[in-house]
Amino acid sequence: MSQSTSIPRKQERVRDHGYDDYMEIQKKVRKVLKFQELILTQPNNMISVARLDSLSRRIGFKQLESGRFVLKFPHVFEVFEHPVQRILYCRLTRKAVAQIERENEALQRQIPDAVTRIRKLLMMSKTGRIRLEHVRIARKDFGLPDDFEYSVILKHPQFFRLFDADETRNKYIEMVERDCTLGVCEIERVREREYRERGVDAEDIRFSFVVNFPPGFKIGKYYKIAMWKWQRLPYWSPYEDVSGYDLRSLEAQRRMEKRAVAMIHELLWLTVEKKMTLERIAHFRMIMDLPKKLKELVLQHQGIFYLSTRGNHGKLHTVFLREAHIKGELVEPNELYLARRNLAELVLVSPRKARPGGELASYRRDGLDDHTRGVGKRWPGREVEEESDVSCSESGVE
Repeated sequence: MSQSTSIPRKQERVRDHGYDDYMEIQKKVRKVLKFQELILTQPNNMISVARLDSLSRRIGFKQLESGRFVLKFPHVFEVFEHPVQRILYCRLTRKAVAQIERENEALQRQIPDAVTRIRKLLMMSKTGRIRLEHVRIARKDFGLPDDFEYSVILKHPQFFRLFDADETRNKYIEMVERDCTLGVCEIERVREREYRERGVDAEDIRFSFVVNFPPGFKIGKYYKIAMWKWQRLPYWSPYEDVSGYDLRSLEAQRRMEKRAVAMIHELLWLTVEKKMTLERIAHFRMIMDLPKKLKELVLQHQGIFYLSTRGNHGKLHTVFLREAHIKGELVEPNELYLARRNLAELVLVSPRKARPGGELASYRRDGLDDHTRGVGKRWPGREVEEESDVSCSESGVE
């Protein structure tokens, strides 16, 4: 193949600062979530600062680093003096608790959508089954609650079957029956909308993708020709069974390569935030017939995807669906996305705007400022007791 008939495989990655800046914010949010999980596993959802420092080392923090960290986010964490023990404790602020409740409510309300996502995910699998562990690892991406095995899988036996495989000793989710009405990709809906609204030639967009190259991406003459030919190349739908086709010809291999792009496109569209780490996409590589060199495939199509290495010292590779974002923000935000974004807004609020004594004063007004009352209430219906010696298990963000 000459350069004019195929897209170059190895291309220089062009950075898009809108996505990279978003990942820098997510880096802080992930750390905050780790501390939140530590605090929520403690009795009465509060923990002494000394104990927090010892437990935070298990999740990668250094000695004495936890105290400085929680003080950076006074709108999420509240440090106060216990009225009985007279030692410093840490808990979540009212705003942070309200954000968690809002996210949990959004998770419960969108369970019907989560059921549809898992059904479509199973239809993309060549065997109609997926390992339960792989779905569990990516549950936050697909908007699944922590108890999704019961609330989504077992609670809908008309759609899913859960079983243990004898050969691998792993649990698998299997679809009960294929639903042809779900076998329509989002990119096909976009093409139809483009055709009806803008009157674009149907032949030109029949197999095309929405392409938005990052600023500074160099597009040469031969690349334009190759891209035009690739856009018109037919391919099989991600929901189509290709097991009966002869895939040995060069034309079939080119169609399978484009099908892999469509597969990743649809997989990202099924997520809540239209993004997923490359490492989690790799879990579905075998069952979806994706190529081994996923990173090379993503970089080959920088107008469709964006690969960001920010947020974890280059160890994390996050793939964004470009058409669904503008400068790292969703074009069509959903309720769960907005609830998670509310935490990022709390993280970004400057510590100078916080009132360190405000929460402590309200705490004392609730009846916790004298020894005679002993243990009072922080929130209605939630009693505050002395911290027990129950050890906290390690927790982290998947």
